[in-house]
Amino acid sequence: MSGSSVGAPERRRARAPAPTDRIRDEVRHFFDENHEGIERARRARRYFYGYLTRVIQARVPPGQRVLDIGCGSGHLLAALGPSAGVGIDLSSRAVATARAAHGSTALRFIEGDGTDPETLATAGGPFDIVMMFNVVTHLSDAQQAFENLQPLCHSRTRVLVYSYSRVWQPVLRTAELLGWKLRQPAESWLPPEEIAQMLALADFEVLRRERHVVCPMHIPLLADFLNRYVGRLPLVDAFSLMFGIVARPAPHLFAATRSPHPSTSVVIPCRNEAGHVPSLVARLPELGAGSEFIFVEGNSTDDTEAALRRAIAENPGRPLRFLKQTGRGKGDAVRLGFSAAKGEVLLILDADMGVAPEDVPKFVRALVAGKGELINGSRMVYPMEGRAMRFLNILGNKFFAFLFTWLLGQQVRDTLCGTKALYRRDYETIAANRAFFGDFDPFGDFDLLFGAARLNLGIVDVAVRYHARQHGVTNISRFRHGWLLLQMSAFAARKLKFL
Repeated sequence: MSGSSVGAPERRRARAPAPTDRIRDEVRHFFDENHEGIERARRARRYFYGYLTRVIQARVPPGQRVLDIGCGSGHLLAALGPSAGVGIDLSSRAVATARAAHGSTALRFIEGDGTDPETLATAGGPFDIVMMFNVVTHLSDAQQAFENLQPLCHSRTRVLVYSYSRVWQPVLRTAELLGWKLRQPAESWLPPEEIAQMLALADFEVLRRERHVVCPMHIPLLADFLNRYVGRLPLVDAFSLMFGIVARPAPHLFAATRSPHPSTSVVIPCRNEAGHVPSLVARLPELGAGSEFIFVEGNSTDDTEAALRRAIAENPGRPLRFLKQTGRGKGDAVRLGFSAAKGEVLLILDADMGVAPEDVPKFVRALVAGKGELINGSRMVYPMEGRAMRFLNILGNKFFAFLFTWLLGQQVRDTLCGTKALYRRDYETIAANRAFFGDFDPFGDFDLLFGAARLNLGIVDVAVRYHARQHGVTNISRFRHGWLLLQMSAFAARKLKFL
């Protein structure tokens, strides 16, 4: 029996700090103690930080609601031009500097642990972008940190994680030993594969991985050439100093917010397609309530317009609409149709029925299930019907599929399939940011692909069978349009890849 008397006050031992608390305090102490040195190092390495800022600006359009965890002195957050920005940092001195340099009605800075639920609750939200730049190496539990972000996310939130590559660990450690770089607290050098796994366990889905900066030192002309061009090539990029991961909340978390049968506007550009009109109209599928089929006739030299007007008059009970194009080209027709559309989902269908009208619901189902945010048709999976596509066209499609997969950072097996679907709200965001690329797409497909990549939307292929044209001739010129596609690809590369 204990010698203490019954009812005597219990003596409590002082609780030892939890390991996570000790790690957090060590990190806070390091950044507070070395604040001036960190700021000097940032100014001395302004080329490196300026280059990465330019990269992230290409991933984050201005006007977003941005949360920057581990914001430091707020330079990156301010450079992104958010409509509302919140920065969180452990260091009181960094936060004080951020408030003095960047404090405004649009930017707010909080001192605290950006992975702690209580601190995160003070940030508000939800946010469009959650940024973690050079933060994960200092986290005691990265998976838990990712899980704690979920309450601040909506279905279109994108989490951007940038960190140092383990390939450079010996170099950076040597630089610390030589005094060229501040000696960091103990770090977890997490490879991108491990971070991707942690994100998956925290109910995030990785959309894109990328690598940047093979030459962090500012060597005039040479550094830019290596980082913008050589370092972006396959294999060479494995030697990059930084890696980045873009993720979104897992689609199942927001399944209840998506209508199972959304109203859909199917835009059908028509030029010299009179022979296809009767069978096309007869084969249009039934879609959700409030859906519609918008035929956009553009400068036909046959009687396509008359055939469309006749088909609409003969089917008064069907939701068919006719628009007369005043501009030129399929891209102009698509934008005209989308601007007049009333549906929650927007979809393009070619009038030549290379993709069967019966496949349209397959695209809508993939969108509703959250499989992606831009659903792209892929004709390169199944055997093609007859002479649906010539050999040179097949080679061109495969080449551009490889090129665009590299450019966009997501798998795209068929860039030239005209059937694509996305939610109206995502199209409106793409259209609002069109100035980033300019109005250069005569087809309408690449405006969507490039715009989706710019906004970090999930691009998903849906396999379809490709059928031979039954009437008329194709409006595509393989050599003229192939050259145009190369020009468009080079332009997009400068905007998305060679930054």
